[in-house]
Amino acid sequence: MVAKICIIVIFIGVVVGVGIYARQHTKSVDGFVLGGRSVGPWLSAFAFGTSYFSAVIFVGYAGQFGWKYGLAAFWIGVGNALLGSLLAWWVLGPRTREITQRLKATTMPEFFGKRYHSEALRIASAAIIFVFLIPYTASVYNGLSRLFGMAFGLPYEVCIVGMAVVTCIYVVLGGYMATVLNDFIQGIIMLIGIVAVIVAVLAGQGGFSEAIISLSQIPAESSALEGAFISMFGPDLFNLLGVIILTSLGTWGLPQMVSKFYAIKSGPAIKQGAIISTIFAFVVAGGSYFLGGFSRLFGDQITYAADGTPIYDSIIPTMLSGLPDILLGIVVVLVLSASMSTLSSLVLTSSSSLTLDLLKGKVIKQMSENSQVLWMRALIVVFVLISAVLALIQYTSTITFIAQLMSISWGALAGAFLGPLLWGLYSGRISKAAVWVSFIVGIGLTVSNMIFGFISSPINCGALAMLLSLVVVPLVSLVTPAVPFKVKPLTREGAIDREIEHDLRAEAEAARN
Repeated sequence: MVAKICIIVIFIGVVVGVGIYARQHTKSVDGFVLGGRSVGPWLSAFAFGTSYFSAVIFVGYAGQFGWKYGLAAFWIGVGNALLGSLLAWWVLGPRTREITQRLKATTMPEFFGKRYHSEALRIASAAIIFVFLIPYTASVYNGLSRLFGMAFGLPYEVCIVGMAVVTCIYVVLGGYMATVLNDFIQGIIMLIGIVAVIVAVLAGQGGFSEAIISLSQIPAESSALEGAFISMFGPDLFNLLGVIILTSLGTWGLPQMVSKFYAIKSGPAIKQGAIISTIFAFVVAGGSYFLGGFSRLFGDQITYAADGTPIYDSIIPTMLSGLPDILLGIVVVLVLSASMSTLSSLVLTSSSSLTLDLLKGKVIKQMSENSQVLWMRALIVVFVLISAVLALIQYTSTITFIAQLMSISWGALAGAFLGPLLWGLYSGRISKAAVWVSFIVGIGLTVSNMIFGFISSPINCGALAMLLSLVVVPLVSLVTPAVPFKVKPLTREGAIDREIEHDLRAEAEAARN
């Protein structure tokens, strides 16, 4: 116990220390929200990866989908690496950075407002972000608190409050730069930790070969296939594809993920960041789902509901409960790292959108630079408080599983924003009406399914919302007037080379002075 406590104390001390150090970058709105748009490839890539993967993935998704699909759950991690990371960086990175700089947009709502010449779209998207990031944040609290409770025997409520306080401190102090510096440290912990955990868990099952043999002998309830849990595509390929789409394509429309491209230093840094981010996703996400794939071996130890359904969020904590104290301490720090990095990104995105897109110039007509930063700091506290309260309520509600909360959040946000963002970056023929339709479809489908449940899986509902967004935006734009916008193609004379030339001129100018 002493070893675990020492590890946690050291970790929290480092995190808060980084927040204090990063205060020098928070004097302006651009510095507080985007770190002055001067973040290099390694920091940007780790910030993207650690915001992507949290306790939701490690505890919620890895446990639930590892149980359902066996080792085929590893394909979710592969999809996260190739589609959610590599392709996202290639397709969105250069164009997002160029156009947001051209429009002088620091948030996704500001991008929508300026790209489509609509303050109403800006306000609506800011409200959507604030509302639907809350369940995502609550799911992160839930996942981490369950693991903390297992490791330290602490009440769920204590874990929630403690995490909320620590997150508030370092984000309020250091803003975006604090989050990316901590993300880098936390990302290294995640890479080392996930490998150590997999080795330790499999060793406890007699090694990899023995674990595979044991897993092959477990029948799947939904399939007559022998050895379904070690087969290439598992017992339920259709629903597996839904999870891959939601967790991979979803990053393309999530404001806290896309914002990483706003802040990156230069075009060449995007190319480097794409590779780093992909490797990170492959190890962390692939490793998490691979670990979850062996969850059936612990079927006699996990907790079940009254109807015989596994309590999915208890699976990974159960798998880890037999580890030595020192390794369990590393695991807790691993999940704490992943969760705090995601939380910091979520609360910063939400508070900046609310301040810059809803309050500034509308509710409060005159807001100085200092006032904007102060409001963002205050709203970070409010957002964390609301999310923590929701996590406490959710603990005893009918929405039992972490995966459900995340699916609702990702489905609504990416379902609303994916089409308007992607098509808005690459096409000058997109209409304002098409954006509104995408917002209505994404939010409407997600909320109506929450109420009526016409799609049994909220994950498949979220995946459908994203695909519909990509389709309805160009279709509606064909029959409604487009918003004039000149899209510059990314050629050798495009963004990346322009940035190189600009950086060289800036360096030469600085040298002369």
